[in-house]
Amino acid sequence: MEDRALDWAGTYNARDLGGLPTVGGGETARAAIVRSDSLQNLEARGWEEAWDYGIRTVIDLRNESEIGPDIAPRPASIETVNIPLDVTEARDFWEAWGNGPQFATPLYYGPHLERFPERSAEVIRAVATAPPGGVVFHCQGGRDRAGQISLLVLALAGVEPEAIAADYALSDERLRPLYLSRGEEDEAPKIAAYLREQGRTATDLIVELLRELDVEATLRSAGLESEDLVALRRRLTD
Repeated sequence: MEDRALDWAGTYNARDLGGLPTVGGGETARAAIVRSDSLQNLEARGWEEAWDYGIRTVIDLRNESEIGPDIAPRPASIETVNIPLDVTEARDFWEAWGNGPQFATPLYYGPHLERFPERSAEVIRAVATAPPGGVVFHCQGGRDRAGQISLLVLALAGVEPEAIAADYALSDERLRPLYLSRGEEDEAPKIAAYLREQGRTATDLIVELLRELDVEATLRSAGLESEDLVALRRRLTD
């Protein structure tokens, strides 16, 4: 983890998705795709660090109601695309999944992909077809929505399921200082306790989902094209 963590000023949970092992014996490319918590909190130095790292496209997964002003000017040379992943207008879905600790776990990934595969496909297409340069996608804390997109991106690139689950787990450690800085309770122990009550762990859930779900077929059925898949794999595995 140490060489993938990105301590851009103003972020807590940013990391490179490069350097992860693929089933073919290789590894994902560095400085190609990054996951993060909200970039709205980047300081001026943080934007400089993102630019110097090669970032040229930001994909914001948050809902419109979550988006506020940046604390430092966002460089005009970095393009930002907003694709809300949640689909909050589907109230019946979120009445079941949005109230309680189950939302902050991979438990809802499978149901979300079954109900709204086109939204995930739209995000994957945006990552794949972004202009040359690094791409960073983020939500609020960088764990749940960013975790779902990371799972899909890495699975399509052929990363081992166990490595994908291990990357997800890193957010617990990275978010602890964020909660501390806000004077808030760390959610990770509460989430882990909830999953233990279900007889599960986040790692188990992610590996199980990846064993059962045909990620490529799911996203193709939602409109992802062959050229999008080629572009994504080229971006992350070259």
